[in-house]
Amino acid sequence: MYDLPGYVWALVLIGVIGIPAATCAALYRGAVAAGLGHRTAARVSVAAGAVWGGWLLVGGLLAGAGLFRRDPDAVRPWLALAFVGALTAALLATRIPIVSRILAAPGTAARLTLPHTLRIMGVLFIVVLMLGELPAAFAIPAGLGDIAVGLAAPVVAWRLSRGMHRTNAVWFNVIGIVDLVVAVGIGYLAGLGPTQVLHVTPSTEPLALLPLALVPISAVPLAAALHVMSLRALRSPIQPAGIQAATPAPTAG
Repeated sequence: MYDLPGYVWALVLIGVIGIPAATCAALYRGAVAAGLGHRTAARVSVAAGAVWGGWLLVGGLLAGAGLFRRDPDAVRPWLALAFVGALTAALLATRIPIVSRILAAPGTAARLTLPHTLRIMGVLFIVVLMLGELPAAFAIPAGLGDIAVGLAAPVVAWRLSRGMHRTNAVWFNVIGIVDLVVAVGIGYLAGLGPTQVLHVTPSTEPLALLPLALVPISAVPLAAALHVMSLRALRSPIQPAGIQAATPAPTAG
């Protein structure tokens, strides 16, 4: 664990708790839009929050025990496995029938875009850079990329909610994925991988320790999964949120 100021912990927790909470809210609204009722919607959102919250707690305990820290004398791929496992679990959950129905409801793309607003907490990378604990080669592209995505998210969601700007939404998600890939790639090469390929000082090793380790094991895989789910939703005709497809009235014989 790095001895970072309390406000860094606060920024991390806002992101790693806020993004899942906003996602659960999106699931709730999607369930209502899918006609499942408020009680079922609440059950789904609470279940999703409990599962992800449980993973966040377990991941935090593992990070606190130093499991994710790079060991020059041994290969320890646990941080990579935690990231891939969380991403895979989130994507597999979309195959659950009730979740699939929720994601097929009108307005899904707009609802899944809003949680990205909390990625403005990428400012924490810039803050930790200024504290001298992260390299500029990682903190600047990762921080500015997340801030840009976070600022664009509510605008894209607002336009999608009115059935407009599909192309812009596709680009938003593609750029959001590229931002995550760049951040993960630089982080891995600059200190999180088995060998440090990108020799910078300091390294990105703090990302494997609390509190920053909570970001790559929770916020990043969930954000990536949201982008993938949004791109899937954008393949279908966009309808404004809360508006069901019209059913043609029967004509007189």
